[in-house]
This record gives sequence, C-alpha cells and structure tokens, in this order.
Amino acid sequence: MPSLASATALLALAASSFALTPSSPKSDLDGSVWASLSNTPSARSVGPQQRNRPFKRQSGWNPPSDLSAPLEQVWDHYEKGKFDNKNWGFDQIMANNGSLNICVRWDSTAKVTAAQRTKIASAYQAQYQKWFKWLYNYDGFPYSNVDVNVVAYAAKDASLVEGSTDGIEVYTTYKDPDGVPACAVECERSAHLDGDFGGCEGRHFDHSLWLTDGLEGGFGYDWGQQIGREYMMNNLDSETIHILLHEMGHTFGLDDFYDWQPTGQNKFIMLAGSSVEVTDFDGWMYRNWWYELAKTRGYS
Repeated sequence: MPSLASATALLALAASSFALTPSSPKSDLDGSVWASLSNTPSARSVGPQQRNRPFKRQSGWNPPSDLSAPLEQVWDHYEKGKFDNKNWGFDQIMANNGSLNICVRWDSTAKVTAAQRTKIASAYQAQYQKWFKWLYNYDGFPYSNVDVNVVAYAAKDASLVEGSTDGIEVYTTYKDPDGVPACAVECERSAHLDGDFGGCEGRHFDHSLWLTDGLEGGFGYDWGQQIGREYMMNNLDSETIHILLHEMGHTFGLDDFYDWQPTGQNKFIMLAGSSVEVTDFDGWMYRNWWYELAKTRGYS
C-alpha cells in the first residue's frame, strides 16, 4: 500500500525553495561533496567536544558581533513563504510536547539486529543533541531536554528486523511510489497536522530516518533525513556523523550554500563538505530560525 503522505512530502521537497535548484552543480546526494571530510580525525573520534558550547541562558536576538552580518545575510537570503510550512522540526517538537518520534526506513536487504537498532537510536539521539543544545535555555524555548524516540521500522520483510521488536512497530506493507519501504501513513505527522492520530494502531511518528543501501550523500527536509545505510552503520561509534548532522539542519529549515556563502564564513556544517561538526555559526542560524518562528507561531 503506497504512503500518500510520503509521496506528497517528496513532491513538496522537490518544489520547495529549500530544495536544490536544477542549476546547482552539486547537491547533498553527490558523494564527492563529502569526500574531503572522509578522513577527518574528528569525524571518527569518540568523546565530548569542548568547543562550540552555547551560553547557558540567553534571550532575544543577540548573536556575537562577528556573526551578526553574515547571519543577517542568511536570513535575508531565504525566500518568502518559509513559515507557510507548518511541519518544520520546531513545529514537531512543540506539537509533541518536547520530544520527537522517529520511524526508521530500512531501505536495504541486509538484516539489522536488536543490538544494532539500539546503537542506531543512541547515535541518532546524540547527533540531534548537537543541534538541540543551541535551543536549551534560549529565548523562551520551553524544554530543557528533547527526547528522540525510535518507535517504528519499515522494512522489505519482517525477517530483516531481527531479535526482539518489543517497543517498536515493524511495517512491511507500506511502500512509497518507488516501492521503497515506508512507515504507516495513519501514524505520520505530516498527514495529520491536526494531531488526530485516531487511525494509528501504534505510536505516531514525527519524521523518518531513511537508511538506503549504497547512498553516498544525503537528503533532508521536514520529512526527516535520508543517508547511506553503510555510512550510518560504519559511524555508529563516531562522535560526529556529519552528513546526518547536515541533513538534520534541513529538517529544521536551514538552507544549503551551494550557490553562495555568507561573508567570512567558509567552514560550517550547513556548507556541505566543509565541517564535521555543528559550529557557532550553525548554532546561531538555528537559533535565528527559532527566534523568528517562535514569534510568528506564538511559541514564546
């Protein structure tokens, strides 16, 4: 059974001003964009990062003076209508009272064990916290912690999801228009922005982590992130999973920078292939989105 919501989300992505234009010489899906970072030590190191820590508590729009001008350039570069989308990651967190539910689309013929699923969930949560730390205690963001819960898997066959599946739904009958395993449309937030999940037999999900065999790059939007299965599995013990971090930024509305760069900024996670970690500039772009969106939506 095809997931109409998944199809709609993908069509919206292609048409969106946040998607790459046909004139772009490269895109997130191009593996060569990320190649220069493949051997960067910090991408494989394990342990806490001491840099790029936001201040404990701030309110209002008060970025560091050296970032103020390029941040203004970034915000001015967004096209009108950015708030017409009611399903950005910020909206999902607010609708879900400070948490996110995730469905993993296992786009693979490989098996995934219960132990691997635990590590996937842990790594995914850890990467999101690198973004969320910029929201905690900032300008009325109401949560001190955002929990990220994997609540379901979609796979070609249930036998691929090995071991105990207690606590998660396993979907095998839903497919997108390309025949790729998809999660239940009845449980998908993008199809139920009114919050009515009465037809969902399991737990609703806010967006998806789509792991695809052989994919060297990535894709991201409000529907979640798509990255290579092998890339994800090979980096479960890494401190930073930089392609995933980049695509997570897109889930919250952050743009690509293939056709221009803000003044003085040449190394940050949203400039694909330039950084393996969320930098101060990324963090303040993220805060800018919350600051403006929260005013528009009445979140703060």
